[in-house]
Formats: sequence, C-alpha cells, structure tokens
Amino acid sequence: MADTVATLEGNKMKIWLAEVRVPFFTATVVPILLGAVIAWTRTGSFHWGHFLLTMLGGLLLHTGTNVANDYFDHRSGTDDVNVEFVRPFTGGSRMIQAGLLTPREVISGSLAAFALACVVGLYLAYVRGPMIIVLGLIGLFSGFFYTAPPINLVNKGIGEFFIGLNFGLLMTVGSFYAQTGYMALEPAVASIPVALLIAGVLYINEFQDAPADGSVGKDHLVVRWGRRRAAQGYVVLMAATYLSILLAAVFRVTSPFTLIALATLPVAIRAIGVARAHYDEYLKLVPANAATVFIHLLTGLLLSAAYLLDGAVRAFI
Repeated sequence: MADTVATLEGNKMKIWLAEVRVPFFTATVVPILLGAVIAWTRTGSFHWGHFLLTMLGGLLLHTGTNVANDYFDHRSGTDDVNVEFVRPFTGGSRMIQAGLLTPREVISGSLAAFALACVVGLYLAYVRGPMIIVLGLIGLFSGFFYTAPPINLVNKGIGEFFIGLNFGLLMTVGSFYAQTGYMALEPAVASIPVALLIAGVLYINEFQDAPADGSVGKDHLVVRWGRRRAAQGYVVLMAATYLSILLAAVFRVTSPFTLIALATLPVAIRAIGVARAHYDEYLKLVPANAATVFIHLLTGLLLSAAYLLDGAVRAFI
C-alpha cells in the first residue's frame, strides 16, 4: 500500500482512476455489449451512437456506485479497521485511508458521476423510450443506497442481489432497449449467467472483508452465514451460472451457440476448490478472487461472441 501511495502522490488523474477502480469496469462493459449484440443479431441493425451513450451512462452509474461505496464504508469505519484486504479485489480503493482524497472529494465525485449519468439517461429516454428512465432510476437508487443510510441494502443481506440485478439484467436489457426501442425476453434470460457471476465476484471478495465488515454491522451474506458456510454458497452460485446457460440454450430461449460459454467451467471448478479449501485464509483465497473476475469477463465475452456467430450464420443462410 505504501508503494501505491508513493506512485499516486501528486497525480490527481491517477488518484481518481484508482478511486473509481477502472479494472472492474468490465462489470459494465460485459452486459452492455451482450445486450447490444443480441439486438444486432435479432434485428440486423446496430446504432453506434446509442451503444456508446449506453456504455457512457452505464460507466457513470458504475463510477458513482463505486465511489459512494468508498465514502460510506469510510463513514461506517469498515475500511479503516480492515487488515485482511487484498488489493485490488477487496477493501475498496483505499484513497481516503491513504490520505490521497478527502471524504468530501469522494462523495462529491460520486454525486457528479450520478448527475452526469442522469443527463445521458434522459437523452437516451428522449430518443429511444421511457423505459430507459425506469431502468436507470433502479440502478441509481440501488447503486447509491447499496451502502448509504438509511436504506443500506448490503446491511440487509440483499446487496449481492442488487449487484446482480444492476450489472446483469438491467444493463443487458437496457442496452438491448437502447438499440431496438422495445423489451424482450431473450436478453433478460441471456443476462442471468452474467448477473450470477458479477454477484459471485462481489460475494467471493466479501470473504476477506468479512471480519472488518461484521465488526461495524455491514451484515452481507458472508458475515451472516460465516465464511465456512458461505463457501458452499459460492459453489451454488457457480453451479447456477452454468445451469442457466445450459437450460436457456436447450429450451431455445437463447442462441444454441451460447453453449460455448461453458468453456469456462474448468476454471470455475478450480476456483470452487480454492474457495472450499481456503475460505478462511485471506491470502490463499486470492486465486479464487482473481478466477471469478476472469470467469465473469470471459463467460460474458463468449456469450457475446455466440450471438455474433449466430448473426453471421443467419446472414449466410
């Protein structure tokens, strides 16, 4: 951590890039790309302007959520007492704890990102339809109140659900809607494995943070269940992910080509083994943290590739 502080000292741009946690923007890129590609496959048209605006709006919502989470975790004290965090997966950005940003700067940055996301969302709603406002408001509300009082979704043990909802269903369906102007079942079903995996990324990262979080009343699922029992929950999340891909393709709700996303199953099996063996050892658990991020990214990209392949095949038939 000292090396990170020395590297960032005096460089405000790098400090803010570290604060917003840019490497985790894949959580936004994956579902928005998937929704847009499904729309292209099913309609044969692609609106680059709408796609880029959707991506911008999603990234702004993601930024606002990450930065607000840092601020309210500072307020609750969990980041200050966390000694088992492992960068970059757990413990937040640490910019407040390192003295590189003030709490006021952080909450101001969060509110600015949310405000800009609203501007983008209102324009998309004007050109595509009012559902953009509905989806955006759900994302904004649950993103800010993920850790913000008095609602504090994570303290109620439902934060993982809302992360899956926001970075799975809402962004995939919203991206599809921004392209087509209508809602459909297929992108919603196709988003299920993406939603489960991003919830899994949050979930496995909570293991290292659990002692600190529990000490200040941040009662997410890992705190509520304990790390040993929660390790079995990770197994269920991974199993549900691959089952959702298989069943959606078998019942022809999604493209049969989506079965190529099962290629990440061996990585998931190894991650499960690490989680079950080292759930209480914060350094030895890191391979499971890293693998879950990788599985989410690669599975999402394979789902998008499957729809590109589907569209190409249809074009030649």
